[in-house]
Amino acid sequence: MPTDSAIDVRGLRVTYADGTTAVDDIDMTVREGEFFGFLGPNGAGKTTTIKVLATLLTPSDGEVRVNGFNIRTDGRDVRKSIGYMAQETSVDPELTVEENVRFACEMYGVSRDERDRRVLTLLSLVDLADVADKPADKLSGGMQKRLDAAMALVHEPPVVFLDEPTTGLDPEARDRLWDYFRRINDQGTTIVLTTQYLEEADKLCDRLVLVQDGSVIIKGSPNDLKGRVGEEILDVELTGDEGARRRAAEIARDLGPFNSNAIEETDNGISVTGNSVREHGTTLLVALDEAGISVVGFDVREPTLDDVFLTVTGEGLT
Repeated sequence: MPTDSAIDVRGLRVTYADGTTAVDDIDMTVREGEFFGFLGPNGAGKTTTIKVLATLLTPSDGEVRVNGFNIRTDGRDVRKSIGYMAQETSVDPELTVEENVRFACEMYGVSRDERDRRVLTLLSLVDLADVADKPADKLSGGMQKRLDAAMALVHEPPVVFLDEPTTGLDPEARDRLWDYFRRINDQGTTIVLTTQYLEEADKLCDRLVLVQDGSVIIKGSPNDLKGRVGEEILDVELTGDEGARRRAAEIARDLGPFNSNAIEETDNGISVTGNSVREHGTTLLVALDEAGISVVGFDVREPTLDDVFLTVTGEGLT
């Protein structure tokens, strides 16, 4: 395991009893202090991989080390050195906010002398100090997620796994939780995140791995991955039905400046990717107007992570 690595995975494979291969020969390294994104569509093997790293599943093959510990032989040491926040919260609805955190301290073996300080620090960090005496079942979904995050960190683990932590939250609650994750990462905590919110992964993560059907298909920093698309994208929003979109795509292909393979129909119009979309975009809009195709709006933008996934796999991530 490299000396600066928090996690090292080599040849990880998980095959279920029915013969289904959920994870197929994954290699990846997560550096200490890194905010690392593990992305892919539903069923890609993300949660299975995280459960292996957290010692909740035994791999069929491969070598995995977390914080220097082998997950097969040093499971207890791994669990002591990680925090795990699953998709579903683990808070006890009958306990108060403070009681939940104190219970987590007891479960993780935090010394009695440390518990008061740890509870106060964490409740302040996740902005729940004002509701410390409130029963957990009276909290909003976003507040319960923040409480769950605090419980996963009572033992101050150097590595935290976040499996779809903001699924189902409204934008405000999601933003507050992300602010919290940024803070603990700034303090040195290594974070491994699975999410389908690609815009957030783009903003938060230092590096990303994209997986499909249990295998890694591409890895790198967000900017590196978007650079592989390498070109600007012209999105044209149209009125009309599928026939109008098809005609618009044909017109774009017939114009000449655009690579025909980079012209696609979207739900609302067409998308053109290339180095010349800004230069020749106006020509396309004029051609569409002359053909009687009504343009509602258009935008020239940089590639997104969804564009990366679409380019690599032929389908969107979300």
